[in-house]
Amino acid sequence: MNRLSTRLSMAFIAVTLVAVLIVALASGVYTDNRVRGYLERRDQMQTENTTGNAAGGGPPYGRPPPRPADIAFLEELRTVLIIAALVAGGVGIALGALITRAIAAPLANLSNAARDFAARHWERRAAVDGVAEVAEVAMAFNAMADELQRAEMLRRNLMADIAHELRTPLTVIQGNLRALLDGVYPLELKEIASLYDETRLLTRLVSDLRELALAESGQTTVHIESVDVNSVLQAAADNFSVAAESQNTTIELQTSPDLPYALADSDRLRQVLYNLITNALRHAAGGRVTLAAATQNDTLRISIQDTGEGIQPADLPHLFDRFYRADNSRTRATGGSGLGLAIAKTWVDLMGGKIGVESTPGQGSTFWVTLPLASQRETVMSMQPV
Repeated sequence: MNRLSTRLSMAFIAVTLVAVLIVALASGVYTDNRVRGYLERRDQMQTENTTGNAAGGGPPYGRPPPRPADIAFLEELRTVLIIAALVAGGVGIALGALITRAIAAPLANLSNAARDFAARHWERRAAVDGVAEVAEVAMAFNAMADELQRAEMLRRNLMADIAHELRTPLTVIQGNLRALLDGVYPLELKEIASLYDETRLLTRLVSDLRELALAESGQTTVHIESVDVNSVLQAAADNFSVAAESQNTTIELQTSPDLPYALADSDRLRQVLYNLITNALRHAAGGRVTLAAATQNDTLRISIQDTGEGIQPADLPHLFDRFYRADNSRTRATGGSGLGLAIAKTWVDLMGGKIGVESTPGQGSTFWVTLPLASQRETVMSMQPV
């Protein structure tokens, strides 16, 4: 009884029956009175024409009773009206049933699709049909299903990637320890240092995973303040100068003394820039890395440009995905944890900015970050919960 189709059908039937009853009663009473009045007027006119004023000096006394033929005509007319009302009611009920089916069937299909999707049939989608409102609900459900399926795929890939990334250093540690216990490797500081390096890689991976999980789940905060981007870039250039000289790479700084302040978390901004500069130095060995900042519309744009080998167009949309590597030959020792760009994007998003990359194969790459401009130079020191 609580189903929409049942309620709509009962509503159509009730409305139709009430309409038929009203039409039948109204037409019966109205038709009877109108026909009887017409017959009386007709009889009166016939009587007056027949007798005339000379015979009786006035109209005949009383009203003549209706004739059998008139009564039969009246009954037939009443019957025809009742039959017409019943036919109209039947047609109304049939149309109501069709309309009910047209409305309820898409909703039933949507309900079945939702149950199938809840049962982890991720490819299940609802048919987009029915009235406009129901079709909009079906399209919204399909869009939600697409996002959930994508999230489930990312979750599965993430679990597989985490298992793979953790297994690699653990396998190395386990194999080296087994070799030390079996006497294959001598117990020397060199072997212990190798094991220590693997534990550092493992610790860094776990730390990056934890930081990314906390940021994406909203269990951390960013401290938004007015940040002098000039000083941040200058400090970054100074900190990476030794590493750049060791690989014969030049670091250039292109900023303006009157560069406005940006609204950001200074610590997280340094973390983001250091990650991008580290990647740039890795790919621009023997070349040049340029750190630049300038205003762009209502934002401040920071760019890190390198003269490396560039990035293939097919890799650009995936650079900020977890564990994604454009160069499959890179290892954990040379290529980081594979989470640096994903973490950088998360922090930039939390600071209300945007991050992106532009690259042409053979001509280097440019990673950029845009941040809102500060309205004043003094520190805001506002805490923004995430």
